[in-house]
Amino acid sequence: MSLFPAAHLAAWTPEAWPVAPSWRPVVDAFVASPDGQALGAFIRRRLAEGATLFPPQPLRALELTPLPAVRAVILGQDPYHGAGQAEGLAFSVAPGVRLPPSLRNIFKELGQPAPSAGRPEAMPNGSLVPWAQRGVLLLNTCLTVEEGQPASHARRGWETLTDALIGCVAQTASPCVYFLWGAHAQAKAGLIATQAAAHGREVCVIQTNHPSPLSAARGPVPFLGSGQFDRARQWLAERGIVGVI
Repeated sequence: MSLFPAAHLAAWTPEAWPVAPSWRPVVDAFVASPDGQALGAFIRRRLAEGATLFPPQPLRALELTPLPAVRAVILGQDPYHGAGQAEGLAFSVAPGVRLPPSLRNIFKELGQPAPSAGRPEAMPNGSLVPWAQRGVLLLNTCLTVEEGQPASHARRGWETLTDALIGCVAQTASPCVYFLWGAHAQAKAGLIATQAAAHGREVCVIQTNHPSPLSAARGPVPFLGSGQFDRARQWLAERGIVGVI
């Protein structure tokens, strides 16, 4: 059981959702755009029809990780669709929530015992807020979902915003590591490479299978055993950046 009451999105009020000032121009431009207006109308309609939407703060990643602080990006697809799970950060779950299988595999690849192991060196819970506060942008490409319906808000407009955010990071953040897990995230590799090259940014793009149990141990590039976190730490350390992930 979560240590906090289950919460859901109450209203479409993106102008009131907290984000770091460095992200606000990108968010405001999207909200005013045709895609942003269409997404807002869709979400307002679904809320009026009684749908339960998660997470309660869709832009939380942009609140916790300002653009100048970004040193790593982990891309997810859409939020967890179970009550009390999603907390507005890709792959992260609210404190006290049982770890989803993908997150358990992330901890396994990190070489850390999962929270449920009860060992002193284990992460205290499945929340990745500490990562976000240290410069890891935990961004889903779709930022809302309906309870029990994965990908229910895909292709409704969020991708226009998240592509703009990814492009903004690629233009600005240097050095920066990008973890692209699975085909969905890897589809953004071209955007990252193009924008980073155009602006002279130094990036390390790491691509493996998704951490889902269905693919984590399979080829062509298994997630488990890839050593990707060690590789990322070494690459950042060589550039004077430590303690991010």
